[in-house]
Order: sequence, then C-alpha cells, then structure tokens
Amino acid sequence: MNETSRRVFLGTAAAGALSLGNFTGCSKPATDTQVKMKTRLYPLDGIERENIKITDIKATALSYKDPKENLWRSGRMVVWKTDASLCQVFTDQGIVGIGGGSPYGNPERMKEYTEEIIKPLMIGKNPFDVDFLTIGGGSPYGNPACSAWAGVNTACWDIIGKAKNMPVYKLLATDNEPQTHILLYASAGDEHAWYEDGQQQLIDEALRYKEMGFNAFKFRPGTDWEFSNMTLKKYIPIMRKLREAVGPDFKLIHEATRIAARPDITFDQIVNEFCPVLEELHFYWYEEPISSSREGDVERHLQIKEALPTVMVSGGESKVDRFEFKEYIDSGAFDIIQPDTGFTGISEGWHIARMGHLRGRLLCPHNWHGGLTTISNAHLAAGLPNLHRLETNMTFNPLKEEVFKEPYVVKNGYMDVPDKPGFGVEIIDDIEKKFPWAPGTYSKPNPVMSNR
Repeated sequence: MNETSRRVFLGTAAAGALSLGNFTGCSKPATDTQVKMKTRLYPLDGIERENIKITDIKATALSYKDPKENLWRSGRMVVWKTDASLCQVFTDQGIVGIGGGSPYGNPERMKEYTEEIIKPLMIGKNPFDVDFLTIGGGSPYGNPACSAWAGVNTACWDIIGKAKNMPVYKLLATDNEPQTHILLYASAGDEHAWYEDGQQQLIDEALRYKEMGFNAFKFRPGTDWEFSNMTLKKYIPIMRKLREAVGPDFKLIHEATRIAARPDITFDQIVNEFCPVLEELHFYWYEEPISSSREGDVERHLQIKEALPTVMVSGGESKVDRFEFKEYIDSGAFDIIQPDTGFTGISEGWHIARMGHLRGRLLCPHNWHGGLTTISNAHLAAGLPNLHRLETNMTFNPLKEEVFKEPYVVKNGYMDVPDKPGFGVEIIDDIEKKFPWAPGTYSKPNPVMSNR
C-alpha cells in the first residue's frame, strides 16, 4: 500500500480488520467463507525453539564528530556529532546478534545500564524467549533503560533469524507477503536558517531530494522563530512558494510540534489558520502537530483531523508500547503510526503495528538515526501488512552507511531489505576505532544566536 489518502484508506479498512480480528482475539473466529490465516498471538508463536543460550552481551557507544560542528540545526541548537549504540548478544552456538537502541537514550549511559542491569539478567537465557525477556519501558528520551532494552531485543531477533536461517522480516510476516522493496521518504528540513536565506535553503533542499528520486519530503519549522522574527503570517507564504517550486505531485510532509509549542501561536490558530493552508497546498501528512502526552491531547488531535479532510495526521515516535498507542489508534487520532524499534524493539513494534492494522492505520516507522536502527526498522516494516513508507534521515551521518561491511542501498527513493538470515548485515571490523565515542550530548547552543 503506497499512494493513498486517509479517506480512501479508511474506506477499505474493514478487510484488514476482518482478518486481524481472528489474529488478536478481538472478534469471532473466521468462518469457512472468510479469509483463513495461521493464528499467532505473538510473532514467534508456533516457531520451533532452538536450544541456544546467551553467554555475553556487549554494548558499544559510537560517535561521528563533524569537523564544522554543524551537521544540522533546529530551533536554538546545532548538532555537532551523531551517535549510535551497538548491542551485540553472544551465544553458546557461536551465533552473534547485533542490534541498536536509539541513541536518544545516551549510548554511554545505555552501555552502563546494559552492563549493570541487563547482562546479569540475560546470561543463560534463551533468545527465543525475547518477547517477555526484553520488554523495557519508561519514557524514551534520555532514558537509557528504554533504548538499551530495545537494542537487546533487536539483537535477539537477529540471533533467531540466523538460527532459523530466515530473514527477520519473514518471521514477522505471519499472515501476509513481505514487502522488501520499501518506499522511503526523505526526512530532513533541518538546513534552513531564518536568520539567513531560509526560504531558498528550504526550496533548494526539497528540489535536491526530488532530483535524487524521492517523491516525498518531510521538513521542520527551521531555526528559532523568535530570534529571526519569523511569524506564522510570514511562514505561510514560504510554504506556498515551496509548493510552487516542487510542483503539484511531489509530496510534502510537515513536522510541526515546535510551532505548537510557541507561546504566541494558539491551538485555535493551528486549527483555523495553519491546517487550512496544509489542505490548500495538498500536504501529504501533518506529523506530531501537538503534544500527545497531556490530558486532552487525543481530543485536540481529533479537532485537527476535522480541519484536515484529506491531509493525514501521524505520530507516536515517543511512545514505547501498544498501551500508549491504544487510545490514539482506537479513536483515529493517528492515521499513521510511527513506532521506532530503537525504543520499542522488534517485539513490541510488531504488536503496535498489528494493532494499528486492525483499525486501518498505516505504518511508517520513525527512523531518524543510523544504520543500526534503520536495519531493524526496515525488517519490521517489511514484515507488516500495513506498511506505507519508511523514514530515511537525509542529514550527513556516516553511522548510516559505514557501519556495515555491505551497506544497504537507497536508490530512487527505495530500499531493498537484505534477503539473508537475521538482519542480513555484518558490522565492520574495529568499529570502535573508526567511530570512537565522543562524550556529551549531541546538541550545542547555536553560536549565531549566542553571539547576538
């Protein structure tokens, strides 16, 4: 399922709900005249276990430092380095699984948490028990536990795929054909600075991705509005010029939580001024339009959806389990769900995606970081029936392409998932020497703003 709108998709959602109802136990079992499927309560249900034990777990903190200390910029910050957290799980059968938790958990703290908490708990356990051994939890941002457990979960799935001589995506595709030629969207829009020629920078960036073969581009609100005297009244004409530059068929996606967080922009302005412009300019979806963690946010999302008859609403990158997603999925507050295996792991990501499929929601995993999280998100996406697209981070980051001996390839806006056991990739030798850990958080105050 690729090109669609919310109205078209939801009109066909009943078919997916019928088949998945039997899968989840949320409806009566299928009759002889209904679609038959192999019932699984979890992805490894019915998969024969192998006699294998975990002997060691190693977490490695990695970094790439930008010589100019300006990989990308947003709000009042600049990003001077990019990080990754490599998790390796060793077994008595000689199989080594690799995984990656989100570096938002701070790879150095994730390493400490893995050594002190996770490793003693997991030694001697069977990785085939991944679904109940590796469920972490808690808020994802800045929480080493959440990301560290996700790294172990994904590494265990790599082991299971290798032990069964199957790609992970085939294990996850319990009642559907996998989609291994995955449609991507270019995710960036963190180059334009309003204190420079931000309008032209944004347009040039979009055109560059279009020339590369992408047909969709997601961008952010740019550098700090207050510092640059940017207002909603000034911003809307820039969006119109962007649409004119890329043409009517190129898909534009707006991620806009920072706009909603501005004290001088009210919720009513978002609904009554900003949303009509997104409709007018035929935006594809509106991502994280407001917070999704406060009381009343579900209802506010539904108000935004009412103001967007054709533009889809997406969210969920900061949610770590199906219980946090449930109300947003059931109510229809999200048309597109965006779990991230770097936070959820493969196991919980599978449950979230399947629950979304039951309600007719599209799956577009959040995937902002490097190759270690991309490969697990790609396998999750390839194995699920409601896959729509996968995010690919367009900012410069060698931790995307240079961590694997045979890098995955992005071409003409698509990625082909490796058809080899496990995740189908191998880590380069001496990765710690090539990407030594650089202590500290990845962001610094924007010096332009600090000096004025």
